[in-house]
Amino acid sequence: MIRHMVFMKFAAETTQAARDAMMRDLAALQSEIDGMEDFRTGRNISPEVDFVHGLTDMFWIDFRDPQARDAYLANDTHKAIGGRIMESLEGGAKGIFVCEIDV
Repeated sequence: MIRHMVFMKFAAETTQAARDAMMRDLAALQSEIDGMEDFRTGRNISPEVDFVHGLTDMFWIDFRDPQARDAYLANDTHKAIGGRIMESLEGGAKGIFVCEIDV
């Protein structure tokens, strides 16, 4: 299984309602993408603020295998949501960190 983790630094003007809507839209992809097994989202609550670098929002997705992850990456709905997220971040691509691990 692959855990796809995304850490984000939203721009100050991005409302919580907008953040929540984007996370709901990502979660809804479970019904569209075979092998997207789980979706979770939350806030980074680490007390090590100096090492957080402003990346206070996160989500992760568990994919059954690399093929399911690749289907997600190629999915047009995912690309549209990703575009909305990128537009909402402080500094665009500088406001996001993506990491994957094998679990």
